[in-house]
Amino acid sequence: MPMFQPSKRNGVVAAGFDGSGDGQVLDLETAVKDGVLGGGVIGAAVGEKLDLKKIIEELDLPEIPSVFICPISLEPMQDPVTLCTGQTYERSNILKWFNLGHYTCPTTMQELWDDSITPNRTLYHLIYTWFSQKYSLMKKRSEDVQGRVSEFLETLKKVKGQARIQALKELKQVVAAHATARKMVVDKGGVSVISSLLGPFTSHAVGSEAIGILVNLELDSESKNNLMQPTKISLMVDMLNEGSLETKINCTRLMEKFMEEKEFRSESISSHRLLIGLMRLVKDKRHSNGILHGLSFLRSICLHKQVRSLIVSIGAVSQLVELLPALEPDCLELALFILDILSSLPEGKVALKDCANTIPNMVRLLMRVSESCTQYALSILWSVCKLDPEECSSVALEAGLAAKLLLVIQSGCNPVLKQRSAELLKLCSLNYTDTIFISKCKLTRTIQ
Repeated sequence: MPMFQPSKRNGVVAAGFDGSGDGQVLDLETAVKDGVLGGGVIGAAVGEKLDLKKIIEELDLPEIPSVFICPISLEPMQDPVTLCTGQTYERSNILKWFNLGHYTCPTTMQELWDDSITPNRTLYHLIYTWFSQKYSLMKKRSEDVQGRVSEFLETLKKVKGQARIQALKELKQVVAAHATARKMVVDKGGVSVISSLLGPFTSHAVGSEAIGILVNLELDSESKNNLMQPTKISLMVDMLNEGSLETKINCTRLMEKFMEEKEFRSESISSHRLLIGLMRLVKDKRHSNGILHGLSFLRSICLHKQVRSLIVSIGAVSQLVELLPALEPDCLELALFILDILSSLPEGKVALKDCANTIPNMVRLLMRVSESCTQYALSILWSVCKLDPEECSSVALEAGLAAKLLLVIQSGCNPVLKQRSAELLKLCSLNYTDTIFISKCKLTRTIQ
């Protein structure tokens, strides 16, 4: 086998750093100066010797120059060593490779004519310098962010009107962009400062910015309980009905956080105005993000039994049924979960039965999206057909239910679903002779 001879340029051997295995030579100093590695200058001063492992872990950067990545672990190298083939690896990774009995280069799969490994000091220096510069920049930005947060919080205590709105807007931008800022707001008592701005006489301009900040923070129980005051909830409900899409979504997200607390009382969400505003958000087909957050909040509300009848009373059942065909899978599962819970109520069953598209839509969803969706659809169909077996069975069979149920029974899905499908099929057959039932099943129909 011919020996592999790595090329040299300016005295630096660095073949194949791009991981392509083609022996391509990369002059690292030139690469940095030319911007191949995303900028930085070799030999940049770093005030103190930093631990490279700690730096890499703290930075957790999404994009790292490919020449810094070990081809074995796909992680940044901290102790790069080069083989006789010119390929470079993290020392610990290549030693593990050798210990497994491999005497080849992992990238090129060439047999090694020399099993020695050489520390790649040039690449180590580049890695250390690049990460150190990023780390120093991050620390500087963090200090700048902390200073800005403190300044904004002090400003909010003093100003009113347009100046307050502007300070809130700028703080919201900083909080959205920096984890350091979010922590700083909490640590400096910023949550109580911002919460104090919410009340019966708060303008929507101030309220929307304040809620946009609060929703991105880690709130403790005390903060959540403070925000659950009736006047603050009332303001959020108003903005859920009248605010921008972003404000509506933030209101749903924030109120949903409150429901995680043990002290949460369902009276806080037992409001026609809240539920109507929520359904408006869910029905706005122009904004799928709003639909998802709206359904998520409605799902959380449905877990409180005291509110379920109120949800049915505002016509939510028929509205959700009509939305089903247009929903994305994640939204569809939420909507079906809600309808399944509401079908446990007598008035929920009636609302489902009275909606002309309930049975056709549920039949269509069987074995369509996920096993969970099939489970919810079967449960809803069972509730409706039990309410009026004769009328509902006829509609269900006409919609192709029998073929879908047989498909579920023959599939590899959960045995509980198979059992429920068999029971539903039996329920639908009670009012017919065998011959008539088989004719109504339309088993030759192609399952759409």
